[in-house]
Amino acid sequence: MTSSASTPTTAAYGSWTSPVSAASLAGDRVALDQPSIDTGHVHWLEGRGSEGGRVVLVRDGVDLTPPPFNVRSRVHEYGGGAYTVAGDLVAFVDFADQRVRVLTVGAGEEPRAITPESDSRLRYADLRLDEGRRHLYCVREDHRGDGEAVAAIVRLEVDGDNADGGTVLVQGADFLSAPRLSPDGGRLAWLQWNHPNMPWDSTELWVADVTDSGTTGAKRVTGGQDVAVTEPRWSQDGDLLHLSDESGWSNLAAARTDGTVVALTAAEVELGWPQWVFDRPSFGTTDDGTIVCSWFDEGNGHLGTVVDGVVTALDLEGVAFDHVRVEGRTVVALVDRSDRSRAVVTVDLDRGVVEVVREESAFELPAGMLSTPELVSWTNSAGLTVHGAFHPPASAGFRAPDGELPPLVVRLHGGPTSMTVPAFSLDTAYWTSRGLAVLDVNYGGSTGFGRAYRERLLGQWGVVDVDDCATGARAMAEQGRVDGDRLAIRGGSAGGFTTLAALTGTDVFAVGASYFGVGDLEALARDTHKFESRYLDRMVAPYPEGRDVYRERSPLHHLESLSAPMILLQGLDDRVVPPNQATEMAQAVRAKGLPVAHLEFAGEGHGFRKAETIVRAREAEAYFYARIFGYELADDVEPVEIDNG
Repeated sequence: MTSSASTPTTAAYGSWTSPVSAASLAGDRVALDQPSIDTGHVHWLEGRGSEGGRVVLVRDGVDLTPPPFNVRSRVHEYGGGAYTVAGDLVAFVDFADQRVRVLTVGAGEEPRAITPESDSRLRYADLRLDEGRRHLYCVREDHRGDGEAVAAIVRLEVDGDNADGGTVLVQGADFLSAPRLSPDGGRLAWLQWNHPNMPWDSTELWVADVTDSGTTGAKRVTGGQDVAVTEPRWSQDGDLLHLSDESGWSNLAAARTDGTVVALTAAEVELGWPQWVFDRPSFGTTDDGTIVCSWFDEGNGHLGTVVDGVVTALDLEGVAFDHVRVEGRTVVALVDRSDRSRAVVTVDLDRGVVEVVREESAFELPAGMLSTPELVSWTNSAGLTVHGAFHPPASAGFRAPDGELPPLVVRLHGGPTSMTVPAFSLDTAYWTSRGLAVLDVNYGGSTGFGRAYRERLLGQWGVVDVDDCATGARAMAEQGRVDGDRLAIRGGSAGGFTTLAALTGTDVFAVGASYFGVGDLEALARDTHKFESRYLDRMVAPYPEGRDVYRERSPLHHLESLSAPMILLQGLDDRVVPPNQATEMAQAVRAKGLPVAHLEFAGEGHGFRKAETIVRAREAEAYFYARIFGYELADDVEPVEIDNG
């Protein structure tokens, strides 16, 4: 079916033709991450679906890491801080073997490994170069022994072979991150925490003197039980700047050289992100000591400066600012925008000039195809306010029949401590340009709204999040925005669990799509990686003492109440949520006689990276919705095998 923009064609919601194909989501598009600036050069990482998901380090538009090198760390499985640059010296972690390699820009050399072969049993992240002393500081995760991997902060010799895996500087805590060397090279700061805490629960900031053989005089500076300290960095005068949520909101603070710790801001806004990955900064300082930071206020993102304890926003386009780094008077950041794709940008603070360095996609929607998101809120069953963003259908070429309301896709972020922002994305446009509405839900447990909002989910995962999504979908239907009989829910990872829990715990949704979601919480508690191995102690209950709670919350044990079809999509190399969880869920739904589709993808882990996987998964999901909701897709897609369909 085709249409003319000047004379809209009347067609059912969901059946509209769209310029946004599934291939658009993976084709001429990159995933941008971890921008940085050094000696005026802007660097960033590009995940390229066209190269099988290979992550490439780029400098000023020129690739620094040739094939087959893939710049990704597996520490904590989520990685982060997989490269660092100092002048023309570059260090990075290669995903294939987790070894650290170095190269000199312009020298025409192949990257040289400086850590030993270990079959990925030695892993490195959060890299920081000390160029003058030719040292590299980083977090090392050692999987060579029995039991849990051992965390350490180590120092590597850039010009050595580091046969022992590096000089251990700090060890003993369950988890370590953010090794930061003082400007004079004499002191090392870091963060540490222990099971069952996650880094947004309780962390401590420590400092020690650096010696030739290690560190000495280690002492705790700040942080502790129920206080999350993140993002330490040294100021030029020796203070340790950091974020702390001791007030209930993540704000800036400074540990002074006299031993005192003072708050630098005290606003009811949220700075920083949960540290699922290493080295994700939200602030930096200019040469004159001005702090530049990003923050969220009621779901809106800002970038600005701190003056006399007050955060003042700069007049910039953007709805979220991430990976903020500062050199001189230049800021580099990863910016989400409302009308175009995510981009790496630089901001000249003196001239107020913003330069777009790299966009994830050059794809531009034709006029009239852009869905304008609206920040919305509603009241959940407990009488608490929940936040989200609503994206209505949008097409200049189509209109729906009179009286028809659009289907709704309730979309869940992962984490579950992440958040959604009202940003443009091709993912959203894929649905809205076909005539479906989208509701992004920042359910209780999401970041960006203060610690108390995030802690609504403690002990309540699978309860609060499900209720927030169900009440949000009902609210959109009651307001006449969407068709209450055609409500879908979709999510990946933690969002996949909430999707499955909503399908088994409520009768609100007519269909669901789970991407590598958790069906059996007890299996996850028994079989997952170290970083999250005790996460569920706080989110559900201590295990195995709370086994009954795990069974009560697990969708796999409540299929008697399931009345909605589902599609499950799973990577076979997933180390976070084992593939057998999707298999068992599919078998159970199939046995119940409900329509179910189960797609597995070889070579994919926790999150799809290959272009062909992204295309197939999205087309399969769209096909499944069309079959369930009763409209014809305009796209010519490969059919999906649907059992009981």
